Amino acid sequence: MVKPTPTDLMEDAGTGLDYGTRPDRLPGFLTPVGRFFIRNHAPTPRLDPAAWTLRIEGDGVRRAVSYTYDDLWRRFPLTSVVRTLECAGNRRRLLCAEHGCRFEGVSWGRGAIGTAEWTGVRLRDLLKAAGLTDDACEVMPEGLDEVRARRPMPVAKALASDTLIALAMNGEVLPPDHGYPARVVVSGWLGAASIKWVGRIEVATRELRVPWNTDDYVLVPERHAPDQPADHPATADHSEPGIPITSVPVASLVELPWPACLPPGPNVVRGRAFAGERLIDAVHYRVDDGPWQAAEIGTRQEAGAWVRWQFRWDAQPGDHVIRVRATDDRGRTQPEHTPWNALGYCQHSVLAHPVHISEGVGEGGLIAQNSLD
Repeated sequence: MVKPTPTDLMEDAGTGLDYGTRPDRLPGFLTPVGRFFIRNHAPTPRLDPAAWTLRIEGDGVRRAVSYTYDDLWRRFPLTSVVRTLECAGNRRRLLCAEHGCRFEGVSWGRGAIGTAEWTGVRLRDLLKAAGLTDDACEVMPEGLDEVRARRPMPVAKALASDTLIALAMNGEVLPPDHGYPARVVVSGWLGAASIKWVGRIEVATRELRVPWNTDDYVLVPERHAPDQPADHPATADHSEPGIPITSVPVASLVELPWPACLPPGPNVVRGRAFAGERLIDAVHYRVDDGPWQAAEIGTRQEAGAWVRWQFRWDAQPGDHVIRVRATDDRGRTQPEHTPWNALGYCQHSVLAHPVHISEGVGEGGLIAQNSLD
C-alpha cells in the first residue's frame, strides 16, 4: 500500500493487500480517496508517467496505436462520471456464515465498495484512432502490476459513453493505489473489470479467455455445492466452465457497525443501495418482525452509481434487528438467501443487522465491529 489504512477508517481483509471501507465512516455521497477500498492482486506498482504508454493492438484493430500520459491529457476531450465500484467478493464473509462453509478468496465484510467521480478519456475515443474492424468483438485492458491483471469486455461495453480511461479521482490526480497513471472504469460491472495501472488494450475478433474470466470472477453452478464440514474451504469444480460475472446484483448497505449500539429515542438510520448497471427503484426496511416500510431515497439516482437512503426510527431499549432490501428498475429485489457458488461471489441477501439500544439517554454511539465486519 501507498496510502495509509488506519483502522478507524479501513478494514484489513487479512491479505496485506486488500482493505475495505468501514461502512460507518462514509460522510458523503462520494467516498473520499483516503477511505476508498483497495483490491490488489499484487503490490501497488510505482510507475513513471514520463515513461508510461498505453498501447492498443490486436487483430480487431486496423492499426496499433500508442498514447503517452500527456497525449491523454491534451489530445482528447475529458469527461467526468460518478460511478460505484464493487468487488464481486464483497460480503464473502457473510456468505460463509449464510451457508456454513469457508470460501477461498479475500475475506471481505461489507466494505469492498465505493463511489467516486472519475475523470478521464472515453475509451471509445482511443479505440477510434486504432480503427475497429467489422468483426472486432472483445476488448481487454491489461494492467502493469506483477500479475498483469486483465479482464475482457464486449466491444459494445467498451464503446459505452461511461467506459473511461480514468486519470483523476474525486478531482485529484489518480492515486497510486487506485491505478496511477491511468485505470479503466467499467460502469456497473464488477470491480475486477476496472483494470488499474492499464498499459495495454487488446482488441480481438474472438472470445478471449484468461484466468480472470475462467478460473476466477465466475459463478460456478450450484449443483457443485460441497458436502463438507463448515471449516473445509469450498473449491470450484471447473469440469464445466463457470459463468463470468459482469454486472453486480442489487444490494444494500446499512451505515452502522456490525453490531451497532445506539441511544434510545429518535434515530436516523442511513445506508446505500447499488444495482450495478441498473437504477435503484425502491428501498424498504423492517425492524424486528414489523411490516416492510419504504425508506426515503436521495434525489440522486443514476445507473452505475449507488443511492443514499434513510429512515427515522423511534428506538426502544433492547436488542433489535434491522433488515433492508433494495429493488432495481427491473423489479429485481434482494433475496432472503444468496445461492451457493464455489468461489463465494455476489452475496446480496437481505441482512439481519443487529442493533442494541441502550437504556440511558446519550449512552449510545457506535461500537467496534465484530468478526462479521
